[in-house]
Amino acid sequence: MDAVLFDFSGTLFRIESSEAWLGAVLEGAGVTLSGAELAETARALEAAGALPGGAPPLRVPAELAGVWEIRDESSELHRTAYTGLSRRVRLPDPRLHDALYDRHMTPGAWRPYPDAAEVLAALRGRGVAVGVVSNIGWDLRPVFRAHGLDRYVDTYALSYEHGVRKPDPRLFAAACTDLGADPARTLMVGDDRRADGGAAALGCGVHFVDHLPVAERPAGLRPVLDLARTTGRP
Repeated sequence: MDAVLFDFSGTLFRIESSEAWLGAVLEGAGVTLSGAELAETARALEAAGALPGGAPPLRVPAELAGVWEIRDESSELHRTAYTGLSRRVRLPDPRLHDALYDRHMTPGAWRPYPDAAEVLAALRGRGVAVGVVSNIGWDLRPVFRAHGLDRYVDTYALSYEHGVRKPDPRLFAAACTDLGADPARTLMVGDDRRADGGAAALGCGVHFVDHLPVAERPAGLRPVLDLARTTGRP
């Protein structure tokens, strides 16, 4: 393989739980809820799909359906979609909805999967180029830097920066172009069969991982090393 492309959320990193997300924001705002209230509100936010990178909404309200479909094409659309879902849930202070959105963009809200550094470092050692291709509405580079993984990433193709989202082949093509990689010698690794599977239309190989909590997927990325075993770029 000349290159391996990775999805972000559910592939290399996992977002914190809804309860941890809400708890961190409430603590920062000096707001206290009982344990039962915290758990109940977190469940409601999760059902609403308000946590980016978390569970999808059980139902998208009609008034948000249009923006939800294209949420990853700009930072403004992304914030509008997710704060709109959050506002379906009553919080002690309306300002907390924007605070919740801001929290999910912080490095502390994300944990890399246990084998992410190992696999990325091994690819770098073999001379295989690495890219990150993500449907997202904000700059995830600080998350990689804070967790020490940016040193292994050669390019980022982010939907909000290109105005197109996976499975559109143009987003994968942008990453391949940046890396100087032949799509036929490039592997896309992700957790979403529809979105990440779009790389196949460009001629890339595709490998899927399970979107599981970090503790439940200690070695889900290691098969990538076998798939990319052929010599990389000199």
